[in-house]
Amino acid sequence: MARRPTIKDIARQAGVSESAVSFALNDRPGVSQDTRARIRRVAEELGWQPNSAARALSGERSGAVGLVLARPAHTLGVESFFLQLVSGIQEVLSAARTALLFQVVEDIDAECAVYRRWWAERRVDGVLVVDPRTRDPRPALLGQLGLPAVTIGEPEPEPEPEPARQPEAPAVPVPAVVSSVRADDAGAMAQVLDHLHGLGHRRIVHIAGLPGLAHTVRRMDSLRTEAARRGLGPDQVRSVVTDYSDAEGAAATRRVLAEPRPPTALVYDNDVMAVAGSAVAAELGIPVPRRLSIVAWDDSALCRVTHPRLTALVRDTAGFGRLAAEELLAVLAGGPPGVRISEQPRLEPRESTAPPPAHTES
Repeated sequence: MARRPTIKDIARQAGVSESAVSFALNDRPGVSQDTRARIRRVAEELGWQPNSAARALSGERSGAVGLVLARPAHTLGVESFFLQLVSGIQEVLSAARTALLFQVVEDIDAECAVYRRWWAERRVDGVLVVDPRTRDPRPALLGQLGLPAVTIGEPEPEPEPEPARQPEAPAVPVPAVVSSVRADDAGAMAQVLDHLHGLGHRRIVHIAGLPGLAHTVRRMDSLRTEAARRGLGPDQVRSVVTDYSDAEGAAATRRVLAEPRPPTALVYDNDVMAVAGSAVAAELGIPVPRRLSIVAWDDSALCRVTHPRLTALVRDTAGFGRLAAEELLAVLAGGPPGVRISEQPRLEPRESTAPPPAHTES
C-alpha cells in the first residue's frame, strides 16, 4: 500500500523547511506569498491531505460532522426517507469538503454515549440529530458538551400557557440551544384529513410509526384535533403505532381490517407500510380504492409504481437534508443557532383514494 505523503516530503520537494510548510498549509504568517504558493502546489501534486485526528488534537476542526441513528437496523434498508435525507446532507457537505460520520445504534442511551465519545476524541465538529423525542435528553447533553448540533424534523412548538406569577428565583444556567430544522406535521395531517373527509370517509385509521418520536406524537395529536374539528370522535378516527417496518405495517392493516366496523381509509406514516398495506388489502380481496382508500405520508417511487398508484404527501426530503447541513455549517462558521422551516408538504391525490361505498358510512 502506498505511503501517505507527509509534511517532510513536501518540505524536501519544495526545498524549504518543515516549519515553512506548516505555516503555508495552515495559513499562518512567516512565509512569502510565492513560497506559500509553491508549497501548496507541491502538496497538491503529492496528494497530501491533513490528518484530521492530529488537527483535532491541536484544537483545529476535524473536518467531519456526525449523524447517529437510534432505530431498528432492519427498518433502514427499505425506507426511502433516510436515503433521500442523507443524499441532501451529503450534497452540501461534499461541496464544503466536510465528511459525514454515520453510526447506527440500538437506543437513545447508546446514541448519547456516541456523542460523549465523539466529543472526547474530537472526532466531529458538530452533529445532525434526527428523530426528536417527546422527552429528549440529547439537546441538553449536546449543550453541556458544547457540541454544535442541528435537530432535524422538530415540530413547531406549542404556545406556552401564561405562567403563574411567582417570587423571583435565582437564574439557572441553561445549556446552549441547538439549531433546528422544523417540519409542519400538523399542516400536512390537515391536508390528509381534508382530502379524505371531503371524499366522504368517516372511519379512518392512522398506521403510525414509533410512539416515542416527537413527530409521531405530533401527527397523532393533529389527527385527533382535525377529526374533532370535523365532528369525528375517537371511535371513528384513531392511530395505531408500529416500528415503521413493512411487517408491522402489514400486521396492523390485517388487525384493523378484521374489525366488525373496519375503516374505509388508512393513512400510513411511510411509503413502505402503505405499499405493504395495499398488498394486504389485495390478499384479503378488498379492492383499493373502491372499498378502501390508502394515503402514504412520504411519496416515493414505490408509491408511483404500485397499482393502484398511491395518494401521498410529496415533500423535498433531500432539500430537508440540505437545509439541515447548511444550518450546521453556518453554525460551525460562527453563526448563531437558529430555526429553519422546511417546505410545506403537498398532498398528491392518485388512484388509491376515492369516496367510500355508501353503505359503509351509514
